This record gives sequence, C-alpha cells and structure tokens, in this order.
Amino acid sequence: MSGLTMLVPRRPSQARAGYGFFALDGIGLVVFVAGPALLAIAIGLFDVDGFGKVEFVGLDNYRLMARDQLLWKSFGITATYVALFVPLAFVVSLCLALLTRRDYPGVGLVRTALFLPNVISLVVVGVLWKFLLTDKTGAVSSILAPFGLGDVSWLSDTALALPTLVLISVWFLMGYQMLIFLAGLQDIPQDLYDAATVDGANYWQRFWSVTWPALRPTSFFVLVTSLVNAATGVLAFDLIYVTTQGGPANATSTVIYYAYQQAFLYGRFGYAAAISAMIVAALIVVTGALFAATRGGAIR
Repeated sequence: MSGLTMLVPRRPSQARAGYGFFALDGIGLVVFVAGPALLAIAIGLFDVDGFGKVEFVGLDNYRLMARDQLLWKSFGITATYVALFVPLAFVVSLCLALLTRRDYPGVGLVRTALFLPNVISLVVVGVLWKFLLTDKTGAVSSILAPFGLGDVSWLSDTALALPTLVLISVWFLMGYQMLIFLAGLQDIPQDLYDAATVDGANYWQRFWSVTWPALRPTSFFVLVTSLVNAATGVLAFDLIYVTTQGGPANATSTVIYYAYQQAFLYGRFGYAAAISAMIVAALIVVTGALFAATRGGAIR
C-alpha cells in the first residue's frame, strides 16, 4: 500500500497549482475586461459630459439609441464590414495555410512575408495605404491607370470605401490567421491522411473528410477573433480613424467609431457607454451562436 500511495499524485498541491495559474488569468479578466464592462454599463445609466456633470437618467440613453438613425446606420455598416471581412479573411488565410503547410525551398521566407504586415502598427498600415490610394497620384492609381482605373477614388467613393477597407483588413490579418491554421494542420495525424489515401480518397475528399472536421476548434477561434477585430477591435477603429475618419458621408462609420465620436467629440460619455454595452451584448450573443454551431457540428 505504501508503494501505491507514493505513486498517487498529491491532488491538493496540484489543485493549488491549478488555481494559482487560473488566478493570474482570472485577475486580468476581472481588472481589464469584466471591471470596465460593468463600469460602462453603470455609466450608461448617467448623463456624463466629462466636465463634472453626472446626472442619473436611467434608461434614457437606451431610449435615445432606438431613435438615433446614425447609430443604426453605423450598426448596418458594421454588419456589412463583418459579413465581408470575416468569411473572406477565413478563406484566404486557410488557403494560404494549405499552400504553405509543406516544407519546400523558401517556404519559411513565404510565411514570413505573409505574416510581416501583422507585426506593423495598424496606424502605420493605415497611413501607408492612405498614401498608396491617393486619388489619381497614388501608386495604386498609377498601376491601374493602363486598365482604365486610374481615376478611381478608393477611399473617397461612398460605394468603394468600405470594400477597400475590407481588403486592407484582410491583407493585414491574413498572415496571423494563416499561422493559426498552420498550427491546427500540424496537429492532424498523418495516419488519417494515409488511411484516406489507401481508401482511394482524392485531395478534396481528404480535405472534407479529414482536414475540415479536424480544424473545427481552430476555425472557431479564427472566426471569433475575426469577429471581435472587425466589430470592436483595431480593425473597426484604428484603420478607419487613420484612413477615412468615418467618411465619406459616414459610409465607413462603424458602431465603435460612432461611440468614440459621441464620447470624445461631443462629450456624451454616458450615451457612448450605453452604445458600448449594447455592442458587448451583441458580441456575446453572436459568439454564443458560433460556439453552439461549432459544437453542434454546423461547421463541418
């Protein structure tokens, strides 16, 4: 019995170690996520102008949201941006991961080149692309001039500004998502591919029967991070602030940028906090739906 007792791990010490590791992350979540979120919900119940005025207004800010046409337009723009960016970035990054998963001469250089945009500050990326897309005189206009596209206003046309920002966002984030998919692909046992090949499966059959089901957890992570980045992250604010500032004619004013305008341009901090609370609630609902779809097998 004594020998068996020595082989049994000390569960209390293991539990303490586990709680210790969890506590570090838990403290960070409480301090930097849960705390500010609760504070935003609380501020949303007040009329705060940033100059000492703090007046309790209850749900007035939320009632005002229902009548704010510009807010609902920004919600629509955000939904369009997310609907274009998330699937496009997902497909492009997955294709790049499949193309660079094998070792061949120069593959490391290719991976580095694809990931390089992600290590640059998004503010710098925005300034760079704004310079490249300058009307008529920019590098992009010069390159496309022989094809009759030299006079196109990529960031000044209400119909083109948002799709242009989507393409820039995909270019910026595809390298990061490619590495995430590469990590998921490397975890798939080669034996599964060998067995499928022996059974006579071609490349596409192996992809749909082996690769795609095994990538479900990775796909969920990529989808959620893309959603957050496109809805409330740096893509939804930093890039727009640097390139278009919500224009032209509010055609690229996402909801998080609209909340920034309400707070720091018009001094309506309570109203901006209420908008932020609604954004968080919407993200929780959408993320829960994605989680349910992934666990239920909808993403296969």
